Amino acid sequence: MTAETSLPSKADFAHVTDWVFDLDNTLYPHHVDLFAQIDKNMTSYVADLLGLDYDEARALQKKYYHEHGTTLAGLMHHHGIDPHHFLDAAHKIDYSPVLADADLADAIKALPGRKFIFTNGTVKHAEAAARALGVLDHFEDIFDIVAADFVPKPANATYDKFASLHRVDTRHAAMFEDLPRNLIVPRLLGMKTVLILPEPGYKGLERWEEHNDDDGNIDFVTNKLSDFLNAIL
Repeated sequence: MTAETSLPSKADFAHVTDWVFDLDNTLYPHHVDLFAQIDKNMTSYVADLLGLDYDEARALQKKYYHEHGTTLAGLMHHHGIDPHHFLDAAHKIDYSPVLADADLADAIKALPGRKFIFTNGTVKHAEAAARALGVLDHFEDIFDIVAADFVPKPANATYDKFASLHRVDTRHAAMFEDLPRNLIVPRLLGMKTVLILPEPGYKGLERWEEHNDDDGNIDFVTNKLSDFLNAIL
């Protein structure tokens, strides 16, 4: 099945009562690139922790990210670090690049049912970014990496824990994500899946992050979340 690239109709999402949004590069667009700041902080953390130079630390950080889903998971597995200390250090960033988006805020507010943020980051990070974007008050809750017992998406258990905690009937839910691999489990659980693509010309994706037109786990793709939500409404 090829993902639908046109705007949706209201009927496509008429059954949805729970709306689940990733945070980074999903609620705010890719070009804001908060993760570049977080990425540098994580590399510096690895360098300080293990006495490595920056390039060595970055290579190891990326190795852990690819093998364990997050740098944090790799550091916990191999080095037994305090996850809270790491997360505090990683998220000491400047949120000023995130600009308020009134159109997006109005669309999220108007969606019928509950709205959640589901992130591999922290509640504190999600609150700061969502507040800057102007959408924070429209969400029922934020499910973060701490709530997930530090087991990141795309682990099956993490989606199950989220759904159980909030009593989400996944057959009546939609998931919005920027990483294709994080939509595999939601699709298996019966959720409507929407992949958020970067704007045309964006060059910051790694190869494994890129969208395959034949990916059967994705129902829709869009590079403008507010337009997509307004089409549903």
